[in-house]
Amino acid sequence: MFKPFLFRNAFGLSTTPLYQISIRFFNTAPSQSFTVSYLIHKFGFSHEFALKASKPLYFKTSLKPDSVLNFFKNYGFNDSDIHNIIKREPWLLSCDTHKTILPKFQFLLAKGASQSDIVRMVVVNPKFVKSSLKNHEIMFHFFLSKGASSSEIVSLLTSNPIILHISLEKRIIPLFELLSKFLKTNKDIIICLIRHSTAFSMNSYHLIMDNVNLMSDFGVSDNVIASLLQSRPSIVGSKELIKSLEEVKSLGFDPSTASFGVALAAKKCMRKKRWDEKVDAFKKWGWSDEAVIQAFRLQPNLMLVSIHKIDSLMSFWVNQLGWNSLALTKLPNVFCLSLEKRIIPRALVVQFLLMKGLRKKNASLGTPFAYSEKMFLSKFVFSFKEESDYLLKLYEEKGKLANTKENNGMLSTKCVI
Repeated sequence: MFKPFLFRNAFGLSTTPLYQISIRFFNTAPSQSFTVSYLIHKFGFSHEFALKASKPLYFKTSLKPDSVLNFFKNYGFNDSDIHNIIKREPWLLSCDTHKTILPKFQFLLAKGASQSDIVRMVVVNPKFVKSSLKNHEIMFHFFLSKGASSSEIVSLLTSNPIILHISLEKRIIPLFELLSKFLKTNKDIIICLIRHSTAFSMNSYHLIMDNVNLMSDFGVSDNVIASLLQSRPSIVGSKELIKSLEEVKSLGFDPSTASFGVALAAKKCMRKKRWDEKVDAFKKWGWSDEAVIQAFRLQPNLMLVSIHKIDSLMSFWVNQLGWNSLALTKLPNVFCLSLEKRIIPRALVVQFLLMKGLRKKNASLGTPFAYSEKMFLSKFVFSFKEESDYLLKLYEEKGKLANTKENNGMLSTKCVI
């Protein structure tokens, strides 16, 4: 049985095995100690992170890493950019910038990219400088051959540089051929490939292809499949897709309709816990489980609305207007409209008309919110000549307040999961 040697110090017998002492000795070699110290003092990294990040690095002086930092600064990267890049890819500090990074920058500049474009690309995905220049060139020429211009490719790559890591032969070309069956033009395909390169790179091509065939066999229309590929490709590359397809169909959605795709996105992109929390948010205002499903059938985007938006709209509708929350079960489209820009200004106008007896109490509450602004003003403001000045002032003041808050970053009316 192995027994570690022990050693004595001035205070008696130590319990530290000799082999651990030797490991500690090697772990604190001068070059590594310097590297760890450099990472801590230069970037403010914790000792634990610096120790981990130092493993692929080897430099005894600051000459090499400083030259890397100066290289990035000369290309317009600020301190925050550099900090984030090194945190994600610390190996860059020991690379030869003129051999590893400069050729890729020069290639992109020659294709019409600006220095700011390159900065964005590296900040978004620092790994792109690790991929081969040859792959960059091949990928670029492939998209050019499909009808895209250099400026279009650069613009798309600036936000999605991860595609430069993906194999052209094994992934991009097969995906291009698959997408060509559903998307109308090569430009649409290129935009889809580059914009969603992360999703396409993370999911197996064979799984994507199998799921596309599965949806077709299930009765999902080509238009819905195309829409999912362009907006939610992660769904097409997900596992156990059949369960989600069957669940959405069981809720009463026809696979051949566009609403089926929206409902599928709502169910597939949301965890059950989050779904249940949203159902509970509606039930808190008097809806039943059946009412939620009924409203979801009418407007599947309903469940993509945030809980904050649900509570805000319900509170305004019930507490401020004094209207019945159950009326909204037949008006689920309202939840997908801007509360501040559309719902509040129009609802206050309608409420005033009801209070004055200028609108029938049994008239549809949904109609005012569905009209275009021009039609709404015509029917609910200007048609009441004696009250039109007050109504217009009420409507415009609430609209201006909403725009002011939005410009100050105080509002967000987007549908979120």
